[in-house]
Amino acid sequence: VGRGDLLARREEATPVKTKNMDMTFITDVPDTKADRSWVHDGRTQVAQGNGPVLDDDLLKDKEVAACIDKASTLKKEFDIVNTDRSVGARVAGVIAKKWGNQGFANEGGSLHFKFTGSAGQSFAAFNVPGVRMEVVGEVNDYVGKGIHGGQIVIRPPEEHSFAAGDNVILGNTALYGATGGSLFANGRAGERFAVRNSQARAVCEGTGDHPLEYMTGGVVVVLGKTGRNVAAGMTGGLAYLLEEEEGTFQPRLNTEIVIAQRVKTKAGEEQLKGLIEEHVELTGSAKGKKILENWSEYLPKFWQIVPPAELKTPEASDIELEEAEKEGAKV
Repeated sequence: VGRGDLLARREEATPVKTKNMDMTFITDVPDTKADRSWVHDGRTQVAQGNGPVLDDDLLKDKEVAACIDKASTLKKEFDIVNTDRSVGARVAGVIAKKWGNQGFANEGGSLHFKFTGSAGQSFAAFNVPGVRMEVVGEVNDYVGKGIHGGQIVIRPPEEHSFAAGDNVILGNTALYGATGGSLFANGRAGERFAVRNSQARAVCEGTGDHPLEYMTGGVVVVLGKTGRNVAAGMTGGLAYLLEEEEGTFQPRLNTEIVIAQRVKTKAGEEQLKGLIEEHVELTGSAKGKKILENWSEYLPKFWQIVPPAELKTPEASDIELEEAEKEGAKV
C-alpha cells in the first residue's frame, strides 16, 4: 500500500477491455517519503467536512471554554437530535490536548452536559475523566465508543409512564473498545453491548444478541433479559446478569471460554450492589430500586460470568483469601 514505485505495467498483457487504460495514476505516484509538505497542506487538513455540528456550539460557549481552560465546574443543558453525531468527541479532544488523559479531572475539573432529545451515532465517543454526558431521551448506535473515562447517563424523561426496563433506550455496539469510564442506561440496549470493552463499567436493563463480545476487562451488569450468544470471545472482565425466569439464561450463554456461576463472594456481592446503587442514583431506575429493596430475594437470581483470567479474583473466588489464611496459619 502506498508503494507505487514497486509497480510496473506488464507490456505483454493486452486485455481487450483495459488495453487503453492509463495506469500512471497508480505507478507514477508522488514521492511522499522525501517530500512531506502535503502533511501540512491546509487543503487536506479540514477538521470538519460536514458543516456546522453541535460540538461547534459546545466549544464556542464561553462558559464551557472557561471550564475547560481552568478545570472548573459547570453544568450546561442543550437540545439534541439524531443527526447530531459524535457529540462530545471534539470536546474530549480539546480537553485531552490541554490536560492529557487524567489532568482535567485530577485538577478538579467537572463538566456536565445534559442533553434532551435523541442523540445520533457515537454519542460521547472518546469521553475523558471529569466529563459527564447525560441524555434525557434516547441514543443511537456506538454510544461511548472508545471512551477513556467520565460518565454516560441515559434515561427517559421523569414524567414517562412506561416501564423503562422493557424499552430500548440505546442502540447497537455500545462501549466499543472502551478503556475506562462508565455508562448507566435506564432501559434496554441493542446488540453487541460492551463489545471489546476493556475497562469500562456499565449497567443497563436488557440487551440484544452478542452482549459482552470479546470483552477483555471492566464490569457489566444487565438487569434484564439478553439475546443469544452471550460472552462470545470474552477473555477478561466480569459480568452480572439477572435471570428472573429460571432456565432462560443458560441456553443463551456461549460457554466456549467463560463459566457462569452464582455470586458467591462478599467482594462480588459488593461490586454488584454498588453498581446498581450508582445506577439508581444517576438514572432513577425503578427496577434498580426494586432489586435493592428486595436484595436477599434478587441476589440469588444473578449469574456471574467469569472468564479464566478472572477465576482467582476476589469477586469471583475465595481462593486467594483461603491461601492467605493458610499462609497465616503456617506463620
